[in-house]
Amino acid sequence: MNKGELIDKISKDAKVTKGQAGDALDSFLSAVTGTLAKGGKVTLVGFGTFSVSKRSARKGRNPQTGKEINIKAKKVAKFKAGTELAKKVNK
Repeated sequence: MNKGELIDKISKDAKVTKGQAGDALDSFLSAVTGTLAKGGKVTLVGFGTFSVSKRSARKGRNPQTGKEINIKAKKVAKFKAGTELAKKVNK
């Protein structure tokens, strides 16, 4: 499912226009992005938790040349599924 299909589904289920559904989805994405950018986390009980994880610097290899390279430390977005979501996916 892509963003357009998700907007269509929200619009249909909530009985709102596609524009309103798009605005609601954009607001949700903006809130999650903003919270993660500040180092916070977003927990949706039963669905899951969005958080930020730190990756340490490490050595890697260029797959084309085999030459060793240094990979910088960075922060990455992480999602951990909640119990209810995990149960529904594993049916």
